[in-house]
Amino acid sequence: MSEAASRSALGYRNDPFAGELPLMLAAPALFAANLVVARWAESAAIPPVFLAFGRWALAFAILLPTVGPRMWALRGTLLANWPRLLLLAGLGMGVAVAPQYIGARHTSAANIAIIFAACPAVVTLIETLVWKAPLSKRQAVGMLLAIAGALLVLSKGHLEALGSLSFGQGDLWVIAAASGWALYTVFGRRLPLPPMPATVKLASLIGGGALVLAPFAALEAWTGTVPNFGDARLYIALAFLAVVPSLGAYFCFDRLVGMAGPARASMALYLIPLFATLAAWPLLGEAPQAYHAAGFGFILAGLVVSNMRRR
Repeated sequence: MSEAASRSALGYRNDPFAGELPLMLAAPALFAANLVVARWAESAAIPPVFLAFGRWALAFAILLPTVGPRMWALRGTLLANWPRLLLLAGLGMGVAVAPQYIGARHTSAANIAIIFAACPAVVTLIETLVWKAPLSKRQAVGMLLAIAGALLVLSKGHLEALGSLSFGQGDLWVIAAASGWALYTVFGRRLPLPPMPATVKLASLIGGGALVLAPFAALEAWTGTVPNFGDARLYIALAFLAVVPSLGAYFCFDRLVGMAGPARASMALYLIPLFATLAAWPLLGEAPQAYHAAGFGFILAGLVVSNMRRR
């Protein structure tokens, strides 16, 4: 009996803890590192579009020595599908990142997290309205639990505080970024690329993201906003962003979308505010509180309920 058959016989594919749930925990933890490090990088005065372009360019350079030969072998497939590649790269690596970095300079982390927490609802709405995808009761209940947990964390245990949040210029940039991510999630499933090795797909999207952002980074530099190449923090930030949220998070999330579908995969985004708060403790000196544990419980319950399937 093959390994795949053995795992199927053991019920592996029906067990959310054995398949989708680990990715639902890993992907948002890696994405959360992006927000924390990007905010830390502000102290180095790194231009936001350059930061977005630099992380993808460096990530592509890291992958190229090992993935380059396979990309060359599949150059016919990649060239035949370049419109879809650029669409996905432009949305997931361009629109979802650069505006987020711009907005982070003008709005709070709580506002950013709340806006991105709305992504699963946007994904579900697009899936339901455009592709007539059904919404199960489990998914609806899971989404409500996850929303409650995210709001509990973001309001620091006082839900009435949410009413005092205001939305301004920075929030509009973040809304644009969240919209890009929602569309990337949906199109990644509904307009899939041909079968190819995961590393080739990831490298192609990352390279496409750097390509899409390059002219905007050049325009940013032309206006006089250039990084300080003598500051070591520039290279630390770029190296971390290139490896952790760029390579690690996107690989995990793409795997998750393929396994769970865009609507259920996007539920993992509710964990980003929690993980960002936990990461900020050693890096920014912000200690977690009891409401973080309570929020995690709601969010984790929502993810488990959303992933439960009939046996």
